[in-house]
Amino acid sequence: MVLPALVSPASAHTALDPSGSQIRTAVQKVCAWPNLKRLQDGTLVAFLYNQPCHGLWEGDLDCWASEDDGRTWRFRSRPAEHEPTTARMNCAAGFAANGDLVVLCSGWADRAPKGVLSGPHRRVVRAWVCRSSDGGRTWEVSRDFPAPPDSAAGRDNEFIAFGNIQIAEDGSLCAPVYLRRDDLRESYLLRSRDDGWTWGDPVPLNPGGNEADILHLGGGRWLAASREFKQRRDVHLELFVSTDDARTWQRKMPLSLPMQVTGNLAALSDGRVLLSYGNRCWNNFGVDVRLSEDQGKSWSPPIRIADCPRADCGYPSSVQLADGRAVTAFYTQVSEDFHYEMRVAAWRPGDYTVSGRPRS
Repeated sequence: MVLPALVSPASAHTALDPSGSQIRTAVQKVCAWPNLKRLQDGTLVAFLYNQPCHGLWEGDLDCWASEDDGRTWRFRSRPAEHEPTTARMNCAAGFAANGDLVVLCSGWADRAPKGVLSGPHRRVVRAWVCRSSDGGRTWEVSRDFPAPPDSAAGRDNEFIAFGNIQIAEDGSLCAPVYLRRDDLRESYLLRSRDDGWTWGDPVPLNPGGNEADILHLGGGRWLAASREFKQRRDVHLELFVSTDDARTWQRKMPLSLPMQVTGNLAALSDGRVLLSYGNRCWNNFGVDVRLSEDQGKSWSPPIRIADCPRADCGYPSSVQLADGRAVTAFYTQVSEDFHYEMRVAAWRPGDYTVSGRPRS
């Protein structure tokens, strides 16, 4: 196995955005779609797709780590090394009740060798369950994963994993997954009753969308931000709520305008909820956030934390540091010649009120 460079070039792109965010390039030559986690010792780990394309050739899910609050990054491990003719690239990640890292990793079949363009994505590979008890250094991999329901999108198909894994009020683990076939999109939530070893019990989350991220607010109340497909020119984020410990879901409100997609939810230490998402609106490319101080009933106006050079960007994932700062990882295309990279923004949610204005 050929490993990537050990140290990321943090000085390659470091700048201050108008919001005051400090932006750094974390990992180059990766499309990433990062899923960011903070370990108990403060280490940040990012699970990312390690090729500079949208699954157009073979690739793996890698784990990179930062021990200095996101300033520099090192390759740590490869939770899901792909089999020939596949790309392992989509994941849901979180912590088991015993503290282990749990990653569900799916992807695409019929992929060409690295550097050779494949045809369109058509066949999903079954997800693997990857588990680490040493902070993402080594992994135990199980290929035992449930088949989807026999629906129009699920028949002869496989679940695609995406988003955060969260612990429910009843102690089970919950993970968002989705199905995709042609123009059909269906989001589900899976449950594990043995602390992340096996999964099942699918329940519908969003029958018209995909890429849902979930957050347990406590007491069995949940939020989900899902990418909604109303029509070709109206792809946005929609908020869903559960009050019965993620067993049933109700649509509540739009969270973004069209072309502002793929959200991440995080609980802040001051009790507020943070939503991060990518903005692909023309001439306004970047990563925006919104804040809620009433558990998702209302939200601040968008706050820009990072600009991006091209529309092919976003998929942010945010964690909060011990000092109150947030670190948001995201990806961006830099040029047409397969130049992608993962960047991180360090910023202070406490600097903003729910009006979206900086605190005076």
